[in-house]
Amino acid sequence: MSSSHISPVLGLNKGLLVLDTSANAAGAPRNRQRVLVVGGGVTGLTTAWILLDAGYDVTVVSEQWAPATPRITSQIAGALWEYPPAVCGQHTDAGSLALSKGWSLTSYRIFDQLSKSLPAIKMRTANFFFGKPIEDLPDQLSKMREIEASCVQGFVRDPDLIAKHAVNQNAGVVDAYSHLAPVIDTDAYMVWLHDLVEAKGAELITRRVEGDLLDSEANLLETYGAVAIVNATGLNSFEAAGDKSCYPLRGGLIRLVNDGKRFPKVTEALAVTHDNELSAEHEDIVFIVPRNDNILILGGIAQPHKWELNYTMESPEIQRMRERCNKFVPGLENAEFDPVAPVVQGLRPTRVGNVRVGRELRPSRMHGGSSSIVHSYGQGGSGFSFSVGCAVDVLRLIDQVVLEKRTGNFNVEIYRANL
Repeated sequence: MSSSHISPVLGLNKGLLVLDTSANAAGAPRNRQRVLVVGGGVTGLTTAWILLDAGYDVTVVSEQWAPATPRITSQIAGALWEYPPAVCGQHTDAGSLALSKGWSLTSYRIFDQLSKSLPAIKMRTANFFFGKPIEDLPDQLSKMREIEASCVQGFVRDPDLIAKHAVNQNAGVVDAYSHLAPVIDTDAYMVWLHDLVEAKGAELITRRVEGDLLDSEANLLETYGAVAIVNATGLNSFEAAGDKSCYPLRGGLIRLVNDGKRFPKVTEALAVTHDNELSAEHEDIVFIVPRNDNILILGGIAQPHKWELNYTMESPEIQRMRERCNKFVPGLENAEFDPVAPVVQGLRPTRVGNVRVGRELRPSRMHGGSSSIVHSYGQGGSGFSFSVGCAVDVLRLIDQVVLEKRTGNFNVEIYRANL
């Protein structure tokens, strides 16, 4: 994103976004305009951070915060940064995919900065394996070339990565590449992010906001003294945005003790994507990622339109997932499960049209004019990968809402361009 789209209050270094991790909101005097953010996951709290550093006062309302029992969706996420489309291969809209690439690279740069001082983020080598030469997979070839030409560090394309990581010769992979990628310890990061925005002055309120936000817009603006509302409710946008195209993409992870005692300690991420075409099933994903220095996570499952969170170690999907990972890297079958949480599960907030970062287009119930609601939802399994990039775009749209209220001018072309 060009610097012209970034509020001048945010830090820039050689034209690139730099966020402030100090307790104070950054930059120039506060403009005293308040924004209400609904949703306390990674999307909502990252948006709050960006808004605070841009000079807005912020109230965040959420039904739950990390750490929570059971874990909130953002704590369960695999949280390996990926250039889109991600391993679960759920991008279907070309326009959304193009935007997502920019969001992911913005987030990459910020996570790289944060990794230098924040233990919850590490830059690790991520390895991606393929069942055919990449030249025979046009989408993957295009993706690989875009990664190589981007800001992503440490790119290497080498089939010898298969032998280096002792991948089972019967796993059916013949090609591979690797690069450095942020890996987020979600439990630790979400607590840090919560505490950061609170220290910067955000008001954090625990409550559930019921129904379509458009119906309660006037009441919410008045109650919280806000000029605009950000919807970052994830899967609940089915209700909060009246968006019936939202649906869950159910997933689960196995957590293993990664101390090097029962199998060689895994320090790099290993993944085979659904787009790899090793099979026609969604259950062909291999996702092996060090969560932190002590825990290794195994994935992945991507089951659309499944709402029940009822996985156990005996569930067929969990057993098949473990078997795939065990066969991919021999030795994992000897692993000890995490005694605290051997299996975690959640619903990725997915949308038929993919990610929505844009203005509410339905007329305001208050006056029939433009609404003050800005949406950021539908990130699916890429909530962390897109978090900073989406938040910067939300800031631009909030600036637009405030400008319209101040001047009374409404640019319908810009408005509709931000769906």
